Amino acid sequence: MEDSIDELAQLAGTAGAEVVGKLIQRLPRASRTHYLGRGKLTELLLLKDSTKYNVAIFDDELSPLQQRNLEEALQVKVIDRVALILDIFTKRARTREGQLQVELAQHQYLFPRLAGQWSHLERLGGGIGTRGPGETQLETDKRLIRRRIHRLKAQIDDIRKHRQLYRQQRRKTGIPIVAIVGYTNSGKSTLLNALSHADVFVEDKLFATLDPITRRLTLPDRSAVLLTDTVGFIRKLPPTIVTAFKATLEELAEASVLLHVVDLTCHNAAEQCQIVEDILADLNLMDKPRITALNKIDSLLDDSQSWSEETALNYVSDQSEAVEKNTVLISATKKWGLTKLLELISRTLSPTMQPV
Repeated sequence: MEDSIDELAQLAGTAGAEVVGKLIQRLPRASRTHYLGRGKLTELLLLKDSTKYNVAIFDDELSPLQQRNLEEALQVKVIDRVALILDIFTKRARTREGQLQVELAQHQYLFPRLAGQWSHLERLGGGIGTRGPGETQLETDKRLIRRRIHRLKAQIDDIRKHRQLYRQQRRKTGIPIVAIVGYTNSGKSTLLNALSHADVFVEDKLFATLDPITRRLTLPDRSAVLLTDTVGFIRKLPPTIVTAFKATLEELAEASVLLHVVDLTCHNAAEQCQIVEDILADLNLMDKPRITALNKIDSLLDDSQSWSEETALNYVSDQSEAVEKNTVLISATKKWGLTKLLELISRTLSPTMQPV
């Protein structure tokens, strides 16, 4: 729970907000009307005087009723984890495909919450045989959003068809695909840059890169592979995002090998690994060959010493438990361990190759 709240604070910082306080309540189940209990809601309201907050962000997806009641009680803007992630995605999406997928997810999220947007107009109408302007506007908005969702799905389906054509061409060439997966901010884009000299945007923030990027890479045995960087995963990943990004995530189904990048410096790295595994299971990708790259080993070392690649890898290996055969220690920033990683990719792909 603490980790989830800390991660929410990171998401808020990525979106440009300044976090002035955190609040946790232990309940058997969330309140149906206000999410928080009555006492905790009063405590949150009193914090307004000392912290001067003007936005309240909640770690779970709020129902339209909960969101509306909280805004009335707190008199500030109330958003939930889903809306926050969608806001970050809106900023990060750079390609036309990414922008369409984010817009679809936003409309799907907004649609059930429209009723609260026009509550201030509903009371203007009334009487038998009349309809208030609020209700009329609500129905108009719903119809417009339904049309927009339908249009966005059609555009994304066109993109999916184009992707399928690209995949067919790739199958004809016979070049294997290595897809980089992992928790957000684990160093996937940095690794893509280090391996393929790609100029991908990198930043120490959650969801720094959103759009899938593919680069050609030559392995030590002179064979070629396509290296694809995908969107990062996160706990409580909203279903609307998984649905909207289905066209992008389908790239993983075509991969010959999944390269799972793990931030070894994170205190809950094991939990993050499990979250990634659960999402891969939901996408029916558990049968794919897997390589695990334990990244950011340079952050585990004493800065006062001068470390070479060999001494650093040996030191971290000695301090760690036995590393499994399909796991390798790396530092994408320092470019340590990349030779071993490429050799491991070659060995993993070799059973799928046929000598000619």
